[in-house]
Amino acid sequence: MSCPVCGKETDPKFRPFCSKRCADVDLAKWLNGSYVIPGDIAEEEERAPEDWAPDQKPH
Repeated sequence: MSCPVCGKETDPKFRPFCSKRCADVDLAKWLNGSYVIPGDIAEEEERAPEDWAPDQKPH
């Protein structure tokens, strides 16, 4: 198996990555939204907050 970030051989200590650096790079991608699952936006998320009725709140 190769590191999903850089392609080098994985290190069992950091599996599936080759190093702490590559593990941190991957984590940063998750945290900043670089990784997304494609799909439709939920109806509630499509509406702007001003469209919400007074008794409705976002979840």
